[in-house]
Amino acid sequence: LLLLLSACRKASIESELASITDAQNLLSKDQINSCIADILKVENDFRWADASAQVVWSALTHSGNTLSIGYKPKGWTNEEVDAEMHTINLQSPEWQRAKEEILQLVWEEEMKNNPNLKIEKLAIYQQNHLPVVCIPSYNLSTIEKLRTSELVRYAEPMSYKPFYNEHKGNQLQSGLDGLGCNRANPYGGVLVDSVDYKLVYPNSKMSWNYSYHNIPEAWKISTGKGIRVMVIDTGCSLNQENLQSSFNQGESIGRNVEHLVTLRDVIDYYPGAFYQYRGTLIGRKHAVRDSPKAPGDPCGHGTMMAGVVAAPRGTDGNACGVAYNCDLVTIKAAEDVLIHTDSEILSVIDAFNLAASRTDIKIISMSMGMPFHESMLADAIKKTANRGKLIFCAAGTTADSFTMTKQWGVIFPASMPEVLAITGIKNNLREACDVCHEGSQVDFVAVMQQSNKKFLSLTLATSGDIPAVDGGSSVATAMMAGMAAIVWSKYPKKSAQKILEILKKSSNNRYKNSNWGSGVLDVYKAVNFDTTF
Repeated sequence: LLLLLSACRKASIESELASITDAQNLLSKDQINSCIADILKVENDFRWADASAQVVWSALTHSGNTLSIGYKPKGWTNEEVDAEMHTINLQSPEWQRAKEEILQLVWEEEMKNNPNLKIEKLAIYQQNHLPVVCIPSYNLSTIEKLRTSELVRYAEPMSYKPFYNEHKGNQLQSGLDGLGCNRANPYGGVLVDSVDYKLVYPNSKMSWNYSYHNIPEAWKISTGKGIRVMVIDTGCSLNQENLQSSFNQGESIGRNVEHLVTLRDVIDYYPGAFYQYRGTLIGRKHAVRDSPKAPGDPCGHGTMMAGVVAAPRGTDGNACGVAYNCDLVTIKAAEDVLIHTDSEILSVIDAFNLAASRTDIKIISMSMGMPFHESMLADAIKKTANRGKLIFCAAGTTADSFTMTKQWGVIFPASMPEVLAITGIKNNLREACDVCHEGSQVDFVAVMQQSNKKFLSLTLATSGDIPAVDGGSSVATAMMAGMAAIVWSKYPKKSAQKILEILKKSSNNRYKNSNWGSGVLDVYKAVNFDTTF
């Protein structure tokens, strides 16, 4: 039976691959990647819903055969599910019935090749917080049946890893482990007073770029007191005392810090209670073969981002954070800044579910991402945003080892409307930083690179009192989260939406750059805003 399929786009992109003559003919990774690359070039976005069942099935086969299925009861629209994600009772009869019918559909299709398959063994990653099931799938017919069901919101392969390699045309590559990990070593050069930093009382280095947002002026009014910021990243160094035992020192007093871990080695995942590791909440219980990752931050990226947000204004000569009196929660949810394994996807989802469940967490900062939309993670983010949080995510940073091109624009999840996308710019206020992504989905920009010598922003190293230096949209995102904490601390009774209005009305896009959103925030203006509206 000849099947004429569009292997890339169901409607608008029809010429990516020739006709497929065998419905069970597995597409190569090069064919799949070519489709993804071409769609990204046209639309600056890619969703598996835009691909044919053949492409989805082929990608699934090349990436471990784990399929995530977003479900809904009959009569619900996708838009209604998104709006009610934070109130859905998954244990209610209608939601339980929808889940059972989906599992029955999958079981009947997968039984054709595996007669001994037990339906109770289908859901391999139990998800009790979102309307999603994750199942092993091997048949193209399963994908096709799911796509015609009114109970299905999406059906996507987990862990397929394509990345653009600009040196090889449209070829894509994976294997970018360690992306963004510079180990957060202390700066090896000479830091120049009044150029690279300004020494502030009692003995702390304020990074040179803070003045471009009027942060030191805003500090006279608000320093983030009473606002808890969650940084979802690669963890926090156990050896950086300014995020551990010396979190309270100098002008930073009476606040608290938590270091949590959701990252795990996933073989079989079973839900369970969070448990403690040396007094620190670090994850969920897993199957015997699983071992949650240890606390700490071998990558260094998470330590630097936590430092930008909340490092103390102390007495030891180290760098101070933007909101040096805010409370801090760090989450170790990935090994580097690229979310690309099913373990990391699930771990980041756990982090957002935790944020959604805690009323004390107001702001989430995540300087990590992936090239295109992942619907299960999007569900967790929508749920968290619906609970009244401000979520800041990095628009994307292109490094030498990260071959995805800047022209692809804002990465996921910063590309989501529920998220505030942040990128970095130079201090001439005209150019994006050398490695920063831009796009129409960007909401704010932050100054983090000196135009003349390309010097970046000061933050904490993994140990010691000599600051580290880092940049990109990662630092810009952490800066914006810290500035939002300063503003929310001034107006603690305001909603997230009202705080966002203040942030937007206190920002200036001087050159009307359509890729910079509201532009550069003036925090001093924001903490003096007329709040009668």
